[in-house]
Amino acid sequence: MPLNLPNLLTWARILMIPLILGVYYFPDSWMTPAHKNIAGALLFMLAGITDWFDGYLARKWNQLSAFGAFLDPVADKLMVAAALILLVQLGRADAWLAAIIIGREITISALREWMAQLGNSKSVAVSFVGKVKTAAQMTAITMLLLHENLIPGIDLQQIGSLCLFVAALLTLWSMGYYLRMAWPQLSGRESR
Repeated sequence: MPLNLPNLLTWARILMIPLILGVYYFPDSWMTPAHKNIAGALLFMLAGITDWFDGYLARKWNQLSAFGAFLDPVADKLMVAAALILLVQLGRADAWLAAIIIGREITISALREWMAQLGNSKSVAVSFVGKVKTAAQMTAITMLLLHENLIPGIDLQQIGSLCLFVAALLTLWSMGYYLRMAWPQLSGRESR
C-alpha cells in the first residue's frame, strides 16, 4: 500500500464516516438538532471535497496506484451508503430510493471487479453519466443532511428529495450503460 497524500485523503474520507453519522447521535444537550444538521452536512461536504482532491493530486503528482484505484471507489460507496441509511432512519429519504442507489453501487462494483479479472476493465470505466449521477447524489445527500432552511423561501428538504430522485434515475441509467458495455462478456459472445 503506497503511503502518499492521495491515499491518506482517501483513508481520511473513510474515517470521517463515523464522525458524520455520530454527530446525529450526540445528545441535544451537546448540540442542538440544527447544529447537528449543519455539522453533519459540512463533514459530508468536506469528505466529498477530499474525493475530488485525492484523484486530482494522484494524477497531478503521478501517484496513481492499484491500491488507490481500489480504495477510492470503496470509500465513496461506504460514505454514500452510510449517509443514505442515516437519512432513511432520520425520515429524510425514502428507503426505496436508497435501496436503488446502494444496490446499483454494489452491482457495478462487482461488475467492475469481474471485468478487471477478465482484463477488460476499460469497458466499464467511469462514464460521464456516472459523474453526473455522483454530483446529483452528493448534492442531494448534502441538502438532506443539512435539512435546515438557511435561506428563506428555499426548502432544502424538498430540493434534496428531488435531487435524490434524479440521482436514482441517473443511477439506473448509468447501470444500464455499464451493463450494456459489459454485455459481450456477460452474454458469453466475447469468448467465442
